[in-house]
Amino acid sequence: MNALEVSRVGFAYGARQALNDLAFELVPGRFGALLGPNGAGKSTLIALLTRLYDLQQGDIRIFGHSLRDEPRQALRQLGVVFQQSTLDLDLSVQQNLAYHAALHGMPRREAQARINEELLRQDLAERRHDKVRTLNGGHRRRVEIARALLHQPRLLLLDEASAGLDPASRLALGRHVRNLCREQGLCVLWTTHLLDEIESSDDLLILHRGERVAWGKASQFGDDLAISFARLTGDEALGRGHVREAIRPNGGRGFSREISNIEGIAAKAPPTPSTPPTDSTKEPQP
Repeated sequence: MNALEVSRVGFAYGARQALNDLAFELVPGRFGALLGPNGAGKSTLIALLTRLYDLQQGDIRIFGHSLRDEPRQALRQLGVVFQQSTLDLDLSVQQNLAYHAALHGMPRREAQARINEELLRQDLAERRHDKVRTLNGGHRRRVEIARALLHQPRLLLLDEASAGLDPASRLALGRHVRNLCREQGLCVLWTTHLLDEIESSDDLLILHRGERVAWGKASQFGDDLAISFARLTGDEALGRGHVREAIRPNGGRGFSREISNIEGIAAKAPPTPSTPPTDSTKEPQP
């Protein structure tokens, strides 16, 4: 059974098509990266996955449960870290997690056991009594991940989770989430517009203007993902001397960042990588 199946999903804001016939799937235990520039469709997809918006076309299944027909069962399998933090800065780490557990109706003893487990998993046990406002950005994100996992979901969504973090903290957060994926068997969908957050072992979905332009292993996209990304999106800005983050495989494990000027990129682009089945996406801001 797939962890996530997105089947021919379309969504429009009035006359503007935000997602167009989008389809892809993720299997349990995999780290999926959803890459696209601002306005690509990422936030619209997250809003549909979390039922902030109702589906207009197609269906989404989470571990076999349809969001359209079985929303409660589907959402039980889902944990979410949104781009904008919703932690209470004046409460402690423990209090934030306990409040969230109470909202889920967990008995107090069970809630405390899960809080203890997640604090250990996120390396935050010694910070449990600290107010959230005293934590750095990376640790705050770990608190949000702990909160998202309290009800033991099997699919974790992170929407631009590294926003506002410095480069070292962004990459450390990515490594941490990938470790959770490998060690705990979580399926993860990580949305980003930053190329250096992609690792070669990731399942990579590229969205552009509401369309799915590529889907496959990140390693399939060649030695320079920036060039592949520019060619696949056909974005003129990427071929006109804009400074971009070019990335190259680093020991088969990830990508190291190199700032480059990729003038006339489309002419030099490598061949299109092979991609699993499905289609497209686009997103205006809601």
